[in-house]
Amino acid sequence: MARPGCEGACKASEMTDKAARIQRILDDLFPAPPIPLDHRDPYTLLLAVLLSAQCTDVRVNQVTPGLFARASTPAAMAALPVDEIRELIRPCGLSPQKAKAIAKLSEILVHEHQGAVPRDFAALERLPGVGHKTASVVMSQAFGVPAFAVDTHIHRLAERWGLSSGKNVETTERDLKAAFPEATWNKLHLQIIYFGRSHCPALRHDPAGCPICSWAGSQAA
Repeated sequence: MARPGCEGACKASEMTDKAARIQRILDDLFPAPPIPLDHRDPYTLLLAVLLSAQCTDVRVNQVTPGLFARASTPAAMAALPVDEIRELIRPCGLSPQKAKAIAKLSEILVHEHQGAVPRDFAALERLPGVGHKTASVVMSQAFGVPAFAVDTHIHRLAERWGLSSGKNVETTERDLKAAFPEATWNKLHLQIIYFGRSHCPALRHDPAGCPICSWAGSQAA
C-alpha cells in the first residue's frame, strides 16, 4: 500500500526525471545556443525583441542593421521623427505601434534612466511596448539574470511534453521554472526555441520521430 502523500511525491519525482532527460537531449543537440536576434548591447537587444512581436527573427535581423545605422542609442533614437522610425521598421509589421513605442521608450530611457536600459523587471515592464516576455529576454540575455521567457515555441512544447497544462503563458513559465534548475533557465530558453524550430514544428509534426515527443508526455501529438 502506498504511503500517504506518495502519489504527489512520486509525480514530482517523475517530472524531475523527465525534465532532466529533456535537458540532457537539448544539451547534446544545442550545447551553446546563440541569441537569434542580432544586437550590440542591451538597448539594441531590447529593440530587436520588441520588433520580433508577430515577426520572424530573420526579418528582424534584416531590418535592424538599417535602423541601428540611423540610431543605435536612446538619445539618437529619441531625436528621430516617429514617421522615420516607422519607415525603417515597416517590414516587421505593426510598424505604427512599434515606432511609437520605440520613440517613447527611448525618451524615457534618456530622461529617467540616464540613457541606459534598466536592470530591473518592473522598470522594463513599465516601458512602452515591453511586456513580461520581452523584459525576461533582456534580463536573461543582456544581464545574465535568471529568467524564463515563454514564447510560442516554448508554450507549445511545454504542453506537448507534459511539463505544463498549456492553460496560459504565466502557468507555463511557473511550471518550467519549477521543473528545471534556475541556473539553466537562460540557456534552456534558447535551446527549446531552436528545438521547436528544427525538430518539433507546430504543423505536420511526426511525434514518433521526434527525439523528445516520442517518449515525453501524453500531449506528444
